[in-house]
Amino acid sequence: MKNLLSLIAFLLLFFPGVHAQSQYPIVAIGFYNLENLFDPADDPKKLDNDFTPRGAYRYTDAIYKKKLHNLATVLSKIAVDEASDGLAIMGVAEVENKKVLQDLIKQPELKSRNYQIIHFESPDIRGIDVALLYRSTFFKVLKAQALPVVLKQKNKRIYTRDILYVKGILTNSDTVHIMVGHWPSRRGGEAASRWKRERAAEVCKAQLDSIVAVNPQAKVIIMGDLNDDPISPSVAKTLGATGDEKDLRAGGLFNPWWKYYSKGIGTSAYNDVWNLFDQIILSSGFMQQQQGWKFYKAEIFKRSFLMTQFGKYKDYPHRSFSGTTWIDGYSDHLPVYIYLVNNHPNKKSK
Repeated sequence: MKNLLSLIAFLLLFFPGVHAQSQYPIVAIGFYNLENLFDPADDPKKLDNDFTPRGAYRYTDAIYKKKLHNLATVLSKIAVDEASDGLAIMGVAEVENKKVLQDLIKQPELKSRNYQIIHFESPDIRGIDVALLYRSTFFKVLKAQALPVVLKQKNKRIYTRDILYVKGILTNSDTVHIMVGHWPSRRGGEAASRWKRERAAEVCKAQLDSIVAVNPQAKVIIMGDLNDDPISPSVAKTLGATGDEKDLRAGGLFNPWWKYYSKGIGTSAYNDVWNLFDQIILSSGFMQQQQGWKFYKAEIFKRSFLMTQFGKYKDYPHRSFSGTTWIDGYSDHLPVYIYLVNNHPNKKSK
């Protein structure tokens, strides 16, 4: 017993993300669409008028502060069941600027975690961006850049979110490449807008190919609100992400969300149909290598307080607004997250 307690103390000291019950190093990485996290100030360069005190949503400072608190509450609870320190890395979407992220990580629920921010302004017509939050005790950033998604129709540019690319070292061990995206929406219909998401997927695939050309077992993560499901052409064909490990080749992508989607489980709902747009996809390096960080399992963070409890949208994610009325919610999407383990002994990935 004394030796066991000494081992646990050692792990907790040298691996800050380890949970005492698991007896092996573990980190959690997540993604969350924050649903229109704007600040109340009017930015003349963005279409943010609705999210101002005099705008359609009557978006006051009080509402903004409550939304920050609500989102921070969610983020603080994700993954703590197995990674006691919670999320080491978190991709986010639908943020107006860096300021809203700075305000978010200063919330009492998150302040002690000392999250850092990587954010670039995108040319998106709505003025929303993607970003990465990370803890420097887990992740050392080596490089960060915005990868443009160039869309043209009838020789006219259609502006959308860039793909955020970040390269870093995970807990003084593996080099990890992360792409965070919020692919073009299905506005105008899924089929008519499909080419836009396929273009976003092509940008991610080109970046992936350039990485695995150097190292076929490089560790790459593609995450985001893809506005497509795991079986959609952009994900299954353009990215080539498979849900079956047996089909996974060196340099290929594994999508752990196939099993959820096949059971009708999703992260957002519309017209009583669940979609699984929010995904975290991993390269073969996380699945096939015996050393370093490996994929353990994927989860959707679905708790009762995140769900609408009554009315027409009962059991849908409890969003911030109903129409233009503030209803003290969170987001119209559920967060997703994965666990990575380091040299987990002979444990089959889930």
